[in-house]
Amino acid sequence: MSKTWHHKVGNQRDWVWRGWQTRYTYQRGSRERADSPPVLLLHGFGGSIGHWQHNLEFLATNHTVYGMDLVGWGGSRKPKINYDIDLWVDQVYDFWQTFVGQPTILVGNSIGSLVALVAAARHPEMAETLVMVSLPDLSAEQEMIPKSLQPLVNGIKRSILNPPLLHTLFKIVSRPNVARKWAQIAYANPDRVTDELIDLFLTPAQEREAPAAFVKIMQGMSSSNFSPNIRKLLPEMKMPMLLIWGCEDRMIPAGTADILLKLNPLLQLVTLAAAGHCAHDEMPDEVNKI
Repeated sequence: MSKTWHHKVGNQRDWVWRGWQTRYTYQRGSRERADSPPVLLLHGFGGSIGHWQHNLEFLATNHTVYGMDLVGWGGSRKPKINYDIDLWVDQVYDFWQTFVGQPTILVGNSIGSLVALVAAARHPEMAETLVMVSLPDLSAEQEMIPKSLQPLVNGIKRSILNPPLLHTLFKIVSRPNVARKWAQIAYANPDRVTDELIDLFLTPAQEREAPAAFVKIMQGMSSSNFSPNIRKLLPEMKMPMLLIWGCEDRMIPAGTADILLKLNPLLQLVTLAAAGHCAHDEMPDEVNKI
């Protein structure tokens, strides 16, 4: 019998952060050298440490690998609080101080890559290298809206993002058939959207706290204060950075990578022709080698 994703993500443990139980995983490198930096994996929107199931064992050959579920997602608590990138950056930094304590290779996907970037910018002592798989530029949306129209657009957002409507949306997207359709947008290869993948995404959604946390996260993401402006952060970075992008990414246009690439000569770009938004899971062998 083949192993499920639960058995392919190292030794899962719980850590209490700010009074909330949070989930993390840990796997010591089997052939790790003394000078090999540890790796810390950060998942994307709606993901969890399980989304790294095809990467963790490979990376743990030569590195000690950690993965964590951000508060509000996966196996971590899902409190009804205000969510933003700062919250998750604080969680990542406190985790690093508690368990790692040495320069680390930070690896993130989507929102996780944004968290990794901001964490590395604010706490450069924690990051030796930064690897970002599809980096969202959340500030670009606001900049594209003419100032005269921003009050109207923000008013529309507030009406759409009211709790009753978002609770209804949560119920809809938590249905397996709907979740599968969303995953098929995120993945270029439909064969990679398996029952196991849908289970990985939907299992945390069955928890009692999940609907309220979803509402607060969606409301937070609609705020202009949700994330720092990465176009201002990237030029200031002074560490090697790798950007991995699927050319078939339908969540964030691949052209975004070309814009970001011009902001810092230390940023390198690798594109994968047959991958979508989650290249690390869709084409794990290629991404692991990169």
